[in-house]
Amino acid sequence: MTTARWAVTALRVFLVVLFAVLVLFQTMSLPGQFAHLAREAPEQAYLRWPATAVTVFWVLCVQVVIVATWRLLTLVRNDRIFSEPALVWVDAIVWAVAAGWLTLVGVFLYVGFHADDPGLPMLLFLLSVGATVLGLLMVVMRALLRQATTLRSDMEAVI
Repeated sequence: MTTARWAVTALRVFLVVLFAVLVLFQTMSLPGQFAHLAREAPEQAYLRWPATAVTVFWVLCVQVVIVATWRLLTLVRNDRIFSEPALVWVDAIVWAVAAGWLTLVGVFLYVGFHADDPGLPMLLFLLSVGATVLGLLMVVMRALLRQATTLRSDMEAVI
């Protein structure tokens, strides 16, 4: 159990670091990057605000996943992971991944129909497939958590 405790602690440290870096990106780097691109390519300046909004939204989706993961780690530490509250946090992850996936597919379709070069559409397609795999994996993990929670509840009722 000591290994699990160390892993949970290390994961929490890296989640805090990741969250802080994402806040920095959300507030400074992404808006600044798209402002710079608008100055460098005035013919595409109309994309500045939509691109900023979409990327900041994607970062927000990742932040929701981080917070939900933190809460799940708390349930693991307290030996309450096989409980109904855990399903709420897994649902939050599933919905955040789904929201990010929907906007990613929308961006992929927009870029795909307007691109001169196949590089960016292919990258967006790869990211879409990756997000699809992640989302479906979370749905399967939720089903497994539901089964384990039901099994634990049944076992506790017998005892």
